[in-house]
Amino acid sequence: MALVVQKYGGSSVADAECVKRVAQRIVATKQAGNDVVVVVSAMGDTTDELIDLAQEVSPLPPARELDMLLTAGERISMAVLAMAIANLGHEAKSFTGSQAGVITDSFHGKAKIIDVTPGRLRSALEGGSICIVAGFQGVSQDTKDITTLGRGGSDTTAVALAAALNADVCEIYTDVDGVFTADPRIVPAAQQIPKISYEEMLELAASGAKILHLRCVEYARRYNIPIHVRSSFSQKEGTWVVASTEGTEVEHAIISGVAHDRSQAKLTVVGVPDKVGEAAAIFRLVAEAEINLDMVVQNVSAASTGKTDISFTLPATDGQSALAALNKAQEEIGFESLRFDDRIGKISLVGAGMRAHPGVSATLFGALADAGVNIEMISTSEIRISVIVDQDDVDTAVHAVHRAFDLDADQVEAVVYGGTGR
Repeated sequence: MALVVQKYGGSSVADAECVKRVAQRIVATKQAGNDVVVVVSAMGDTTDELIDLAQEVSPLPPARELDMLLTAGERISMAVLAMAIANLGHEAKSFTGSQAGVITDSFHGKAKIIDVTPGRLRSALEGGSICIVAGFQGVSQDTKDITTLGRGGSDTTAVALAAALNADVCEIYTDVDGVFTADPRIVPAAQQIPKISYEEMLELAASGAKILHLRCVEYARRYNIPIHVRSSFSQKEGTWVVASTEGTEVEHAIISGVAHDRSQAKLTVVGVPDKVGEAAAIFRLVAEAEINLDMVVQNVSAASTGKTDISFTLPATDGQSALAALNKAQEEIGFESLRFDDRIGKISLVGAGMRAHPGVSATLFGALADAGVNIEMISTSEIRISVIVDQDDVDTAVHAVHRAFDLDADQVEAVVYGGTGR
């Protein structure tokens, strides 16, 4: 007997028919002799609709109350799914994040899991029940308030529960057949990847690939939890995310995939005095505002003025917070002005094979040049190259890079079964 944790995204439980289909898959897993814990997201676009509702009521809703509102979506999903399973003759018990023992810090909207105490889930499993857990949420260790984990947090909930319960596998069900070499909504010729390493998946997730949440992959790598990405709309094998893919092929593919991200913005601090500690002061202010940075570029100091420009990318939703924090310190730091651009996109090329293959950068930049795409910023790691381009050029850039590295499938087009991609 195995313990299987399954997670179903919003498109997988979008309506009553979808919920019934998911219930049948869960019951089949149970009948195969497994203990089953299921984590669910809100139905369809419920979370987006609740955010829209909050903004109609208040332009700046209190973070605590927004979390209380948003967690309602997952509670609806868990209850109706438990009902559908009961209708198939099996006992299912639903649990909120706090009831399931998901303990977090106190940062509303972006809470981090600090502990999982799944005692109630263990008791329910021992009693033969299927456990249905509301994803994306937990309870603050300090304040005891309900918290949310940020967008995609249900993936993290699933892997965290899998680690706490010593599960054999964490299955992430979504609206595509696995992890692809690019977003199939943009590149229908994208190929499915049968197996990918945690390392490569982390880079893809951090670069904007929405198939798995970044913290989910980090958690899985830390506790060595195999992740099986599959579609709830088909019976295809999907993609395994594991510790290493070495030895599974004669030679590892040079490139695993192309990811893109339209959710970032670029902030430039113009005219920063070229003195020791100025950059540290800027980034300390941004860190104190709880803002994560991605790419950072500092220009060479102008000899005539002794000043430089520092540019960095950040989530576009954090742009106003960063601007406010830096404007308050303008006189203290002594920079001239701030420039903010939210009309950018990030394209990232990821592959462990690029370590041993020269010429990857030349092929990437050549493909973008041939497509007429201008590059604004460049960042690299050992297995990733990322560039910032104009937002209108994102689709063109993804197609050009995907073709340049021969990632297009020969015949079968990737299928997107559901979801709006909102």
